[in-house]
Amino acid sequence: MNELHSLEIMDTTLRDGEQTSGVSFNADEKFGVAKLMLQSLKVDRIEVASARVSEGEFQAVRRITKWAKENNCLDRIEVLGFIDGKESIDWIYESGAKIVNLLAKGSLKHLKGQLKKSKEEHVKDIKSAIAYANSLGIEVNLYLEDWSNGMMTSRDYVWYLIDELQKENIKRFMLPDTLGVMNQVQSFDFCYACCERYPNLHFDFHAHNDYDLALANVYSAVLAGVHGIHTTVNGLGERAGNAPLASVVGVVKDHLSRKINVNEEKINTVSRIIETFSGIRIPANKPLVGENVFTQTCGVHADGDSKDDLYFNRLMPERFGRERKYALGKTSGKANIKKNLEELGMTLDEEIMKMVTKRVIELGDKKERVTTDDLPYIVSDVLNHTVEEMPIQIKHYSLSLSKGMRPFASVNLEINGKMHEGTASGDGQYDAFMNAIWSIYEKMGKDRPILADYLVRIPPGGKTDALVETLITWNYKGKEFKTRGLDPDQLEAAIKATSRMLNLLEQQDNKCSKQLVNSTK
Repeated sequence: MNELHSLEIMDTTLRDGEQTSGVSFNADEKFGVAKLMLQSLKVDRIEVASARVSEGEFQAVRRITKWAKENNCLDRIEVLGFIDGKESIDWIYESGAKIVNLLAKGSLKHLKGQLKKSKEEHVKDIKSAIAYANSLGIEVNLYLEDWSNGMMTSRDYVWYLIDELQKENIKRFMLPDTLGVMNQVQSFDFCYACCERYPNLHFDFHAHNDYDLALANVYSAVLAGVHGIHTTVNGLGERAGNAPLASVVGVVKDHLSRKINVNEEKINTVSRIIETFSGIRIPANKPLVGENVFTQTCGVHADGDSKDDLYFNRLMPERFGRERKYALGKTSGKANIKKNLEELGMTLDEEIMKMVTKRVIELGDKKERVTTDDLPYIVSDVLNHTVEEMPIQIKHYSLSLSKGMRPFASVNLEINGKMHEGTASGDGQYDAFMNAIWSIYEKMGKDRPILADYLVRIPPGGKTDALVETLITWNYKGKEFKTRGLDPDQLEAAIKATSRMLNLLEQQDNKCSKQLVNSTK
C-alpha cells in the first residue's frame, strides 16, 4: 500500500449526480457549479457530462471547456465516453474536452449479456478507442463497469482485461461498485488485490450507496491503497446515490490522515447550491451539511461544552463554514438557553433564567419548535414587557385575488406608535402583502431584509384543517436568521412569521439608536 501519495478527489455531481431521478442541471447551472468546484472547492477533477446525450449537453461542455482552457485547468475536466467506434471520441473532441473516461465492461456477465462479444474482441475495441483518442490529443481514463461483480464472479476476466491494457496509454483505471453490492471487507480485499498485483497503475474507486455502505467502502478502498476517490455533492447519484463529498472529506482527513486538496470551508456553500439547483433537499441530520448536525439538543451537553468543551470532536463546525448551535426544547437546560441568549447578547439573573427555562420546556412538551429567535418573545412574556417588545403592529390588511387580475394588498402598519398605510400588487397574495409593507419602508427610508427561503410544513398525515407552519429565512446585512408562524391558514402563518421578522429588526434598530444617543451625551 502507498500511504504517501496525495489522494485525488474526482467529483461527478454534474455527470453521475445528474442521473438522480428528477435531476437535470441546465447549461448555466453546470457552468456555475463547474467553476465553483474547481476554483472555490478545489476538487482535483470533475466529470461534467456523458458524451452524445444531447445538443444542450454538448453546448454546456463547450462552455465549460472554453472557460477551463482560459483558466489553465482543462486537464481537470473529464467526460464519460463509450466504446462506440469514433462517435463518443469525436463528440468529446468537438466539445473541447481533453480527457475521456472510457466505459469498458468490468465483468464477464456484462460483457456477454450486453455486448455479446468475446473478451478478445472487447480488448481490441478498447485499444482501438484509446489509439483514436490519443491521435486527437485526448487523454484516457478507463472505467471497468460492474468491476465489483467482476471481482466476485469472474476475477480471471478482470485480470485478463488489466493484463492486456496495462501497457496502453491509460492514465487511470477506475474501479466502480456500479450496483452498490459490496461491503467494506470486500472493498478492501478487491482494491488491495488490484493495487498489489499492479503496483505501477493508478486506481480510482467509485462507490454507490445501495446498502448505505458507500462511505465505509471508500474508507476500505483508501486503506487498501487506491489513489483516487469519486464523490458527488450531497451524495446525489443513480438509485441510492454515490459517496457524499462532505463525508468522504471528513473521514479521509480525520480517520485516515490523508492529504487531500479540497477546501472544506466551502463544502457547505456548495452543498446548499446543489440543493437549490437539484431540488433535492438535504436531510436535517445529514452528516456535516445537514441543518441539525452541529446542534446540541441535550442540556447536559451544553453544560459540558461551557465547562470544558466536553462534547466537542474533531468535526468542528467552523471547518465546514458552519457554527455550533444549542437547540431549545423539552430537553433544554439552563446551559442551552444561556448559550442562545449569549448569541443574542442577552443576560438574565438566576430567577428569570429559571422562569424562561420552565417556559421553554413547557413549549417543548407541547411539541412546539423553539428557536433562538423565539427567545426574546419568551423572555418578554415572562417579564410582562410585551408592548415594549412589539414596536411594530400589523393593524389591518386586505388581500384580494381575482381571476385574470394581479393580487392586490392594502396594509395598515403601526411603527413605534405611528400609523402608516401601504398598497401594492404582486405575483401572489403574499408577494402583494410584502410589496405593500416595503412601500411603507421605502417612504420611511428604512432598510429591509431579503427573503432567502420559504418553507411550509404540516404535521405528517395532516388534513386540510391542520395547522400550517411557515418557516421563512431572511438575510439582513449579511446575517441570516429565521422566523416562523403557525396558523390553520398558510397565508396567515406567513404573515405572522413576517410580523416577527419586522419586530426583531425594529428592536435591533431601536437598540442601536439608543446606544448612539447615549454615546453622544
